[in-house]
Amino acid sequence: MRLNALSTLPGVRACALVGDDGLPVEMQGELGDALAAELASLRSTSERVGRRLGVGQVTRIAFTSDLVEVVAVTTAGYTVGAALLRGSDTRVAQQTLAKIAVNLAAPGQGLPEPLAQEGA
Repeated sequence: MRLNALSTLPGVRACALVGDDGLPVEMQGELGDALAAELASLRSTSERVGRRLGVGQVTRIAFTSDLVEVVAVTTAGYTVGAALLRGSDTRVAQQTLAKIAVNLAAPGQGLPEPLAQEGA
């Protein structure tokens, strides 16, 4: 539903939306389960990096592996990301992720309120 616009983009192999609690809200594609798990881990790692470096909240993550390009954004207690075939142009995916993030941050999206993290 929320990821349909993302999943139909050229090169997208998987996409996922996960909460701060690490539970997937939505996922699509053959790598969706694995991507959801890794996005949850990346969110926690990026929060720690931002805190330790004193640079504030990390809101965008991107990396390239041998086979895929992964791009993700965080907002309102959620992380949404996509895995694209390596060499794919990620610009449209990044724009689509930003639009999804803006929509997630808007009130009345039918999403559960994210759990407050301990020590936050």
